Amino acid sequence: MRAVRRRLLMLGSILAGAGLVSRVPAARDARLIKIGALSDAWGPTRAIVGLRDGLQALGYQENKDFVIGVRFTQGNAAELPVAARDLVRHGVDIIVASGGGSAAKAAQMASQRLPIVFAGVSDPVGWGLVKSFAHPGGNLTGIADLETDVAPKRLEIFREIVPELKRVLVVYDATNADAVEKLAIYRDAARRLDLVLLERPVRSEQEARAALVGTGKGEADGFLAPRVPSLNIPGLIQEIGSRQAVPTMFHDPFFVEQGGLASYSANDQELGRQAARLVDKILKGANPGDLPVEQPTKFELVINSKTATALGITIPPSVLLRADRVIA
Repeated sequence: MRAVRRRLLMLGSILAGAGLVSRVPAARDARLIKIGALSDAWGPTRAIVGLRDGLQALGYQENKDFVIGVRFTQGNAAELPVAARDLVRHGVDIIVASGGGSAAKAAQMASQRLPIVFAGVSDPVGWGLVKSFAHPGGNLTGIADLETDVAPKRLEIFREIVPELKRVLVVYDATNADAVEKLAIYRDAARRLDLVLLERPVRSEQEARAALVGTGKGEADGFLAPRVPSLNIPGLIQEIGSRQAVPTMFHDPFFVEQGGLASYSANDQELGRQAARLVDKILKGANPGDLPVEQPTKFELVINSKTATALGITIPPSVLLRADRVIA
């Protein structure tokens, strides 16, 4: 089984190669706000980077006023509760959970005292994170990602880009509650769009790879990546979809930058910026339970025109005009 990162890593040490942060200060600085970022991704997500940028835009200085310690579990949602407890043991002042309900739920289970802000949960009420959007109650608030509305639109755009799209392969982690939740949304959307979902539940990365390799272009007209990184399924879809010349649709633009066909979602970096504003209010004395859950303000459609050309796909002008970014 793949080893999972268990130590707390500062955001600066993760992103230093990109020249994004400076030296982490000594913990004895009493002004330092310690923010614990929790994710099941492979490192700091776009939302976490957006959190850092948003705090700086509000006048906070990284490594002087705040520092972000990132705890990530490399696609293993089962490790999130341990990761969340690690953040609590490290004495963080606030937890920011990004990437879905599993991370936010793990943070909630780890502490009923620390303020918790989530960035990107489809149904925070259904997950038991908040009582309502307007009056969260408890120690959590955050940003919903509206995936219930966005996922059907993602599938609709996929069909617009690939007009012959009829059969869509969906490989998902059957043990991941986030992934199962999204599957129900795609099923409803597929029925409305007269598409067939080829569902492949898996429980390991090896099973996911086998399901993708065993479903080629002759059986599926496209691969639809799940929103969650569990079992590295989005990465496998990008890798195998490219090798087998199958059109691919993602949530995260990262995979489009790596050669995937397209992505559509709420802008995760902007979700992080919104979360920063909630963190700011909490640090100034607001109770998380009194801060209404917010909704995304920016959505992003990204298309890789080079990949489209290689696949023999002509992107409709109407879709290109709606694209926020076209990678050539």
